[in-house]
Amino acid sequence: MECISVFDMLKIGVGPSSSHTLGPWRAAERWLELLKQENLLDEVQRVSVHMYGSLSLTGKGHATDYAVMLGLSGTDPEQIPVESISTIVADIQKSKCLYLPNGSVITFDPEVDIVFHNEFLPFHANGLTFEATLASGVKTSQTYYSIGGGFVVVEERDNKKKQAAAFAAFPFPITKGVELLAHCTAEGKSISEIVAANESALRSEAEVDLGLKRIWDTMLECMYIGCHTEGKLPGGLDVARRAFNLNKRLLRDQKPYQNAEEWLITIRRTEVKFREILQWVSTFALAVNEVNASLGRVVTAPTNGSAGVIPAVLMYYLVIENHAGGFDEIKRFLLVAGEIGSIFKKGATISAAMGGCQAEIGVSSAMAAGALTELSGGTPEQVLMAAEIAMEHHLGLTCDPIGGLVQIPCIERNSMGAIKAISACELALGSDPKDAKVPLDKVVSTMWETAKDMSSKYKETSEGGLAVGVFLSDC
Repeated sequence: MECISVFDMLKIGVGPSSSHTLGPWRAAERWLELLKQENLLDEVQRVSVHMYGSLSLTGKGHATDYAVMLGLSGTDPEQIPVESISTIVADIQKSKCLYLPNGSVITFDPEVDIVFHNEFLPFHANGLTFEATLASGVKTSQTYYSIGGGFVVVEERDNKKKQAAAFAAFPFPITKGVELLAHCTAEGKSISEIVAANESALRSEAEVDLGLKRIWDTMLECMYIGCHTEGKLPGGLDVARRAFNLNKRLLRDQKPYQNAEEWLITIRRTEVKFREILQWVSTFALAVNEVNASLGRVVTAPTNGSAGVIPAVLMYYLVIENHAGGFDEIKRFLLVAGEIGSIFKKGATISAAMGGCQAEIGVSSAMAAGALTELSGGTPEQVLMAAEIAMEHHLGLTCDPIGGLVQIPCIERNSMGAIKAISACELALGSDPKDAKVPLDKVVSTMWETAKDMSSKYKETSEGGLAVGVFLSDC
């Protein structure tokens, strides 16, 4: 019963993973702030970081070690120039020194002071502990859990009084789809209007609009960069970028353009038969996740590994279906998507380390399907029907990244999730929700039961599936 904002579900950060990169980065920031509040930061002489569970098993491939170094250095994932990341990390590795935000310089050897433990902590699969040795010789530590989508908690998150207070902040409290529909019916409003009213309890309309515009601008910039960058992805698999060549081939003989906005106009002029539609949607999704795999800036939607689905489907609506209605449509799409994502987070999980890839691509596909349905004229009932259809056909999807990298099969899965979202929307728009046999809340609970039954080797540990079926030498 948490009070989850659209800005919690859609965060701006750095790739390749929201749970393994953004979460640990934010945890490092929180720990430094805790030390500062306790007047201990100036006393720190040595720091060590301990990774557990999935953070340990796939942390190297997900740049978790980079994330904690960047977080301890006082950088912010929303603002840091991404081109400076490798320089900062290389300086720490070479000098074996860490520059804390208060100006202190301490000895820090990443090979020694970042420890990867294979065992799992009981509270969550993604655990990490920060430990500091103070000038007095006393040691102090704090454990955090990165629970997916960039959310970071300590074990006390289940304090019911805190939850109740937060939950009461929304005029339309929502934990399940049935409650969301009840509010829509009682108020005679669309889902986006209900969500907008909840957001207004946290910030002004101008702040909401500004925040959502930043999210969309980041998504658009990410797609643009991905479609205009050649080469291979880092990490050792030598995965070739594909969005560049797809974009170039689809544009054919169109006139040159200078920026992202002109690019959108140019795409609208292209021929869009069925095959071209599929190719464009795939291009948009691939572009985002190629940027994500390169430690670029993306929007968690709801995670970094699934960051390509929502922008790809929104781009489909705006430029392939040629809806140029402006920011209002973008706003409605993001509000609906965020609310659907929050229902899955409250009732199940958005962490692949807890639920496999159904918790990432499955949830993002459901979010996109529902949002597209509202923009396409669907009723609130049809919106939730579309979200249910999209998730229903991702149930059981495993997380098995080869080499622990968010590349194979992760990047292509975003294309598939986007296509499924569009199909789910069309099925819902052509159906009477009264005839639906599976409500959204039932598929949410089923997804959670599936997650609990799933073997840990299929939950972002690289111990099963394609991760062991395909050898690095094969790549």
